[in-house]
Amino acid sequence: MRPIGIDLFSGAGGLSLGFEQAGFDIAAAIEIDPIHCATHEYNFPYSTTICASVVDLSGHEIRSRAKIGTSDIDVVFGGAPCQGFSMIGKRTLDDPRNQLVFHYVRIIRELQPKYCVFENVKGLTLGKPVEILKELISELNSAGYDVVLPYRVLNAADYGVPQDRRRLFLIGTRRGLPIPCYPQLSNQRTNVWEAIGDLPDADSFEELNISDTVYTAWKTEAAYARRLRCIDDDPNNYGYARKFNHETLTSSLRTKHTELSKSRFIETEHGKTEAVSHFRKLDPKGLCNTLRAGTDSARGAFTSPRPIHPLLPRVITVREAARLHSYPDWFRFHSTKWHGFRQIGNSVPPLLAREVGAEIIKALNISPTKPKKAIDTGSTDLLTFDMSTAANHFRVPRDTIAQRTRKVHSEQYPMEFSYA
Repeated sequence: MRPIGIDLFSGAGGLSLGFEQAGFDIAAAIEIDPIHCATHEYNFPYSTTICASVVDLSGHEIRSRAKIGTSDIDVVFGGAPCQGFSMIGKRTLDDPRNQLVFHYVRIIRELQPKYCVFENVKGLTLGKPVEILKELISELNSAGYDVVLPYRVLNAADYGVPQDRRRLFLIGTRRGLPIPCYPQLSNQRTNVWEAIGDLPDADSFEELNISDTVYTAWKTEAAYARRLRCIDDDPNNYGYARKFNHETLTSSLRTKHTELSKSRFIETEHGKTEAVSHFRKLDPKGLCNTLRAGTDSARGAFTSPRPIHPLLPRVITVREAARLHSYPDWFRFHSTKWHGFRQIGNSVPPLLAREVGAEIIKALNISPTKPKKAIDTGSTDLLTFDMSTAANHFRVPRDTIAQRTRKVHSEQYPMEFSYA
């Protein structure tokens, strides 16, 4: 029987996937956004998706809805929404979203897992937000958990992800149990072109103007891409194989650009920022810059800058972003670009999450095993839900997440970009 984990603030499931690949079964995932819940349910059909705020949940209710009874939980992991202390924009201790950090501790106290992992932005380790971090550690101590110190900020690029992305990780151990280590640095680096160089150009398919999916055949040579395309076996991946068509290019809805924009994209040097759009052009031999989520509906629904493809005159697709984030090709995102990019930008790269999860597996003294049978993913309808349909699916209020005001064109760059 595989050890079980519970994902708090799960989003689309980057941490869920990484811990599954490390050898855990994801018993439950808790997420307040119905759109993200639908995507998680699609990708993890065996898991219980709980569409709710942790503020409104008790440990008993989580156990009941996950159908795990009084079973010992091996690990609870998650990253509370971090806008209140992100290094981008104003950092504030009185932001109400910061209180979710302490509901994380309450859930840990009530569930009493063997291990807990807290993930968040690097900004929590700098300036005044350090006080939140200190209080979090103190609260975990009082809940019966020893935190591995010094805590670490891990860069996904050091673990095979072709992206410069630094995140704080705290690891807590229920007192008396073996203490895990932080993962050692990988000797293998992956560059942008190894990640996305094989993907067909979305602009070659008219179908991708109205759909995010097209059937086509293509050749993949880079080892990293072959593993994500599930052509080659990944010996350190103990997750469930998913059934999917290797000749399906998904999450690739096109973005329309003016000819003027295209010319500026072409003229921009690799690794430099285009002056008008402020988009960074990817260096095929380098790392991707940190992929951002932008803001949610309640805070204006602003789209974060999307990198420019290293060779083509356009921004990258959701699938290209997913490759740069270490998601396998079977993993699907919401069919719109806005939700899809936000789901990636908000998530932990699965390869990084896997490395952390593997250290918990070692501390549990478990030899992970890979399930023999491939499983089906959920219905693709889950990936097309609007907020109303998603809320109805999970039987939560339609206004659980405030709706964005849609704008056809950017006010700053009128007629340049059309994002759906």
